[in-house]
Amino acid sequence: MRVIGTAGHVDHGKSTLVEALTGIDPDRLKEEKQREMTIDLGFAWLTLPSGEPVGIVDVPGHQDFIKNMLAGVGGIDLALLVVAADEGVMPQTREHLAILDLLEVPRGVIVITKTDMIDDQDWLELVQADVAETVAKTVLADAPMVPVSAVKGEGLEILLQILDQLLADAPVRANRGRPRLPIDRVFSVSGFGTIVTGTLLDGELQAGQEVEILPQRLKSRIRGLQSHKKSVDLAQPGSRTAVNLTGLSTTDLARGNILTTPGWLEPSQLVDVYLRLLPGAPRPLRHNQEVEVFTGTTEIMGHTRLLGVRQLDPGQTGWVQLRLIERIPVVKGDHFIIRQASPSLTIGGGVVVDPLPRRRHRRFRPDLINRLETLLAGTPEDLLLAELDRRGPLPAKTLIAESRLPTETAATALAGLVKEGVIFTLDSSEVGSSANLAGSKTLVASRAGWATLLGQIKTTLAAYHERAPLRLGMPRGELKSRLKLETRLFNDAIQRGQQEGALTTTETTVRLPEHQVEFGPEQQKDVDRLLAEFRKAPYNTPLPKDAAAALGEDVMLALIEGGQLIRLSEDVILLAETYVAFIDWLKRYLAENKTVDVATVRDIFKTSRKYALALLEYTDEQRITRRVGDERVLR
Repeated sequence: MRVIGTAGHVDHGKSTLVEALTGIDPDRLKEEKQREMTIDLGFAWLTLPSGEPVGIVDVPGHQDFIKNMLAGVGGIDLALLVVAADEGVMPQTREHLAILDLLEVPRGVIVITKTDMIDDQDWLELVQADVAETVAKTVLADAPMVPVSAVKGEGLEILLQILDQLLADAPVRANRGRPRLPIDRVFSVSGFGTIVTGTLLDGELQAGQEVEILPQRLKSRIRGLQSHKKSVDLAQPGSRTAVNLTGLSTTDLARGNILTTPGWLEPSQLVDVYLRLLPGAPRPLRHNQEVEVFTGTTEIMGHTRLLGVRQLDPGQTGWVQLRLIERIPVVKGDHFIIRQASPSLTIGGGVVVDPLPRRRHRRFRPDLINRLETLLAGTPEDLLLAELDRRGPLPAKTLIAESRLPTETAATALAGLVKEGVIFTLDSSEVGSSANLAGSKTLVASRAGWATLLGQIKTTLAAYHERAPLRLGMPRGELKSRLKLETRLFNDAIQRGQQEGALTTTETTVRLPEHQVEFGPEQQKDVDRLLAEFRKAPYNTPLPKDAAAALGEDVMLALIEGGQLIRLSEDVILLAETYVAFIDWLKRYLAENKTVDVATVRDIFKTSRKYALALLEYTDEQRITRRVGDERVLR
């Protein structure tokens, strides 16, 4: 599940564009309708041409509501920077762009709206050139630019195709087993109670799960979950999620609270960060300066404790310890924005490096700066996890050898991640000591890396099912070849997928659990007619080639793979029910007579030697009987 966020100046057509794409008006408040201006966050959703559902968070563009905008752009997968063709780049265009840049939004599209408002093509080209120059040194420097008219519908199909492609190429959202839902909306529904919404990060939520609300440490349980107004039992990382909570009222909760699982996330009043002051900041950042801090959906006042420098000049980066007026829950790697209160202005932002420093730092300590630089580069655990997120499951020894870390350090870190459940072995085996990991061929995986691989398997199977709807499953060899996986990785992945209920397997095939073979009306008539012939003469059935001619090869194979027919040999096919009846007779007969031969089977079942021989050779293959001379005995 992906989430798109809008950004751009007021009245540049963000909400109109969202409604044109989705059919949903994101302006839900009465005041928004009256003023024809987005004031608070709006939400919509659509299905891309590929079939992938995506959520859209529409944010206000007016400078008076920039705080609401900041609550909506955290955790998005893609930004739509909207610029009106009749006005071009405006003040909030620049501020929203600066925010996207500070948050390091991973991908984006620049949408030039209201092209129906201009007649001069040269003007449109000037606007596009100005936008390109504005974004040149930001995260949107290489973003595609699409002119559209939401009113006339022009350019919308191209925009959807570009969104589809960009999101298809994006990595799967990390699932580290530690779900966080930064709450952006709290309301109640009659008969259900309190509902909170947000974009789910870092893990999954399940109906019935015990949860905790931070920083208040309130306990609750999930009564129900929805995504895009559809009930779900499991909410996936990155999805827009509505959570129905038990035992809490709307007055207990507010935007900025975090819904998570109990026992792992600790709020802190001190946070060590790496901060970038915008080049356009009106003055240097001073030690102990009061700022507004925004992270996720949280807004809180704090003071800057500059580390290693006396001030930060506009455009500079540096180390800062934020001293907040209250405790907030953040994790390493979270992005944040700082603003000055008066005049209200975004001045910088950055990334959380240490969410729990425990104490105020002495400002000028080289060893402290060295430690923070190491944390920013990444701990051994961070590096191993990032590699598995990127490459998918790997043998432990390969991961350790290619991590560029000292072997002992990497092995210890990997063992710790496995113990915490952040990384797991693909075949669920025990890891043993960290010393053993350095030479271990055991496949280890992160949740995000495994989700990516499983997604590839499911996509390949879905394509096969569409191409061959009458085949029960894809042959294992063909699936392995298409995925280009080594044998051990393929076998362990298929086994785990089956254990998780994501795949269904036989000895020779793999399929999606929801795939069912369904015959058309005429095909079903042919099947019923042929099966009636099999029942009329159960031990003198039509030849396989005749059955294939009557049904078609695909339908006959579907009956065999579905277990209705059993192929005993190249020339003999029986009904499964006939074979089961024969085995029952065979076991009773051998219990009394000890041995049986082909002639006996032929005479008792009034069949030919070919059929009798095929039956007994098949029971040999199935290890029910064993041949002794010309006779069979029970194994």
